[in-house]
Amino acid sequence: MSWANWIPLAIAVVLVLPVALAPYSSYANRIVSRFALVGFGSYVERIDRKKTQRKNTLRAAHLPTTYRIYAAKTVFYSAVLAIVGSMSGMYVIWGTFGLLSIDEATIRSTLPQQLHVLADFTGLPSLTIYELFVLMLVTSATVGLVFGGLTYWLRWWYPSYRADERARRIEASLPQTIAFVYALSRSGMEFPKVMRILAANKAVYGDAADEVNVAVRNMDMFGQDMISAIHTMAHRTPSGQFKEFSENLASVLQSGRSLSSFLQQQYEDYQEEAESQQEKLLDLLATLAEVYVTGLVAGPLFLITILVVIGIAVSDTLQPLQVLVYVIVPSANLLFIIYLLSATDTISQIQRIDDVQAPIEKMTEVRRAESTRTDGGTGANGDTDTVTGANGDTDTVTGGPSDTDTVTGANGDTGVVDASAGMERLREYRRLRWLRARLGSPGRTVIERPVTLFWVTVPIALLVTALRFPETLVDGQVSIRAFDDLLVQGTLFVVGTFAIVYEVHRRRLEAIESAVPDLMDRLASVNEAGMTVVQSIERVRRSELGALDPELDRVWRDIEWGADVETALKRFESRLRTQIISRVVTLTTKAMNASGDLSTVLRIAGSQAKADRRLKQRRQQEMLTYMVVVYVSFFVFLFIIGVLSTVLIPNLPDGGTSTALNQTGGGATGAGVGGIGGVGGGGVNTEAYTLLFFHSTLLQGVLSGLIAGQLATGDVRGGAKHAAVLLAIAYGVFLLLL
Repeated sequence: MSWANWIPLAIAVVLVLPVALAPYSSYANRIVSRFALVGFGSYVERIDRKKTQRKNTLRAAHLPTTYRIYAAKTVFYSAVLAIVGSMSGMYVIWGTFGLLSIDEATIRSTLPQQLHVLADFTGLPSLTIYELFVLMLVTSATVGLVFGGLTYWLRWWYPSYRADERARRIEASLPQTIAFVYALSRSGMEFPKVMRILAANKAVYGDAADEVNVAVRNMDMFGQDMISAIHTMAHRTPSGQFKEFSENLASVLQSGRSLSSFLQQQYEDYQEEAESQQEKLLDLLATLAEVYVTGLVAGPLFLITILVVIGIAVSDTLQPLQVLVYVIVPSANLLFIIYLLSATDTISQIQRIDDVQAPIEKMTEVRRAESTRTDGGTGANGDTDTVTGANGDTDTVTGGPSDTDTVTGANGDTGVVDASAGMERLREYRRLRWLRARLGSPGRTVIERPVTLFWVTVPIALLVTALRFPETLVDGQVSIRAFDDLLVQGTLFVVGTFAIVYEVHRRRLEAIESAVPDLMDRLASVNEAGMTVVQSIERVRRSELGALDPELDRVWRDIEWGADVETALKRFESRLRTQIISRVVTLTTKAMNASGDLSTVLRIAGSQAKADRRLKQRRQQEMLTYMVVVYVSFFVFLFIIGVLSTVLIPNLPDGGTSTALNQTGGGATGAGVGGIGGVGGGGVNTEAYTLLFFHSTLLQGVLSGLIAGQLATGDVRGGAKHAAVLLAIAYGVFLLLL
């Protein structure tokens, strides 16, 4: 092929490159948007019959773009991908012709015997120029239409998918959101202010707060009244439940009915709805657990057994077994894990919040002048500043000719202070503060963010594996069995250490979550007795609250050192950085500013925390059964694979099935079977089968562990400990048996 044959490929790359870079580069995105608007902007405004529906979908998905830009880019992307697909079709034809031009004898000598049937399809027929042109035209047009049509469909499918996902997350967080609104409204706060506070806490209340932000933005930026803004919010939301709540809320506000009574009723209704949704989720997880055990444990085990029997009796089935063990089973398990992620994403996890700042951090962002002077101070012209110390001594600060100041003490000593150098050191400290926070206390960093442990354990595992790699060499070749030992031991080290750290992290958060309802109830009780907020905190900290005891002592210490209650609670939030604590602190501080009577607000918050805790405990108890089922199914898998590896395969006669039949008295019948298949004439490759079974148990152990943890906790990270345990058991069993 000459260089001219590669021109279409170069054109395709040039066309697709800006499209591929647009999501990651603002410059590429601007270029693509301009070309799309120039080429198709007026077309999509004039032609699209589903414009209204698609506009609503884009708004519900909260995509940061307008309908005109998104629709024009969709048509532009489809056109580009259609052209690229057409050009790819030409190369498909050229490649097909290249394969068909290979003679039949070469095909038969290259491919295994099982694939010799493909040789019957070789042989390039003679085509005229006209026939060749028509064939390439039809192929290019077909591939181009497929590429363009699929791109167009995917671009309009994605907003609907994102809107549906947002709807699920909104409805999952709706009980907590309504409890927050109900509690603040009972504190006497104006409802527009309640909406603004909720919108400002999107990190805590999720997509429901993001929906409320739509109404707040319309009120603050576009001057809408509150009722109209709530109607707009109801019209734009993708969630049916949130839409119904918003419309009812607008009706209550417009009619003048009791808002507290309405919110209380909604709060109780959504508590019942949360229990109903959990029942549906538990039924779904139970079904998925049964599907997993049947389809991804028993099914592969049955296929492995059948293929082994066929391989012994008829022909070699090692290659199909390898495809099953190394490709089909892992891929099916990974797809199952991905589906579980989407099915369990509404489970309320104890989430850590990373964007919480302590109140003192706000002061570090204040801009400072390059040459700051106090009253009586001057610049670098020789004027002086007088500084009086706490003991009555007086120092004189004299401006020097440069950026330095001369400091003369009362005892006659002098010194030079470089003000610009001090500011530079302060800037450098602020730049590296995040690094100091991470490396200054590595234990705390790892406990708070278990994933950061991989930055240490993975390099260590790779280094140790590389240093021990020469041990796997036997006669100049790598021993797969010895190399497997290195990989398994390294994996156990990485996964096991992460499992330990994550378990400590999870238990810490569990302890905090379990103590929150008691904290709310006790604060409410002492507040009802007439104590102020400060007195309530001082009284409650002396009681037993488990994991919160040391943190409440620090809150009280901050108050004793002069911090106000809001600042002390904000620092408490910044230390723990959990979603449930952020909810409590936000609710308490905002209600405290509205009224000193916090008992009702705290009771509502405590009731919501108890309800969430009760639902979680029930879910864990229900799913414990299915986690045990996963364990039992793995042990059955391990037992049968162990029997195949240690009993059946090693005890087969060296002569294959013909020898076995002769030994049983088959006589002439046995002689007639001796030539069947590759195994019957040459014996069984026991080492290959044993290695394959070993790998199958290791893969099944890791994947079953991840799925067991995900079913139990809703988080795939929770499966790390189960994966480590099952992997260690599988590895230990094969070490003992082999």
